[in-house]
Amino acid sequence: MEITEVRVKLIANKDDRLKGFCSMTLDNCFVVRDVKIIEGTNGLFVAMPSRKMSDHCTQCGGKNHLRAKYCNNCGKKLSEERARQDTHGRMKLHADIAHPINAECRKMIQDNIVASFEEEVEKSQAPDYKPAELDIDDYEVH
Repeated sequence: MEITEVRVKLIANKDDRLKGFCSMTLDNCFVVRDVKIIEGTNGLFVAMPSRKMSDHCTQCGGKNHLRAKYCNNCGKKLSEERARQDTHGRMKLHADIAHPINAECRKMIQDNIVASFEEEVEKSQAPDYKPAELDIDDYEVH
């Protein structure tokens, strides 16, 4: 597998840990969108696209995010112990949509995206800088 393109959209808020979003194209034929570039305690890292996890109300069956305190449908108070915990004992509130399945692949993706981010930051210093577009119209779809 080869990462054939990375498009980075910088985030302007300097106080936030989120530094940018990107899309990456694999083998000129598969795009992964909404990859986050985050400033962590040990430097930049990549967070793969994810979705909020949800469950169903025991009373009406309505769908609710795991942080919801009351059912969106019937208003019943929901248990705060509904979420599974990860290996560190934290509530698991998000599930990856796409992700690497081994450390070698994760490192390759992260190194490539971080390098592209740093290039985009450097380009952004130029007076004629135009931010990257991440819209679907930018990709040819057959």
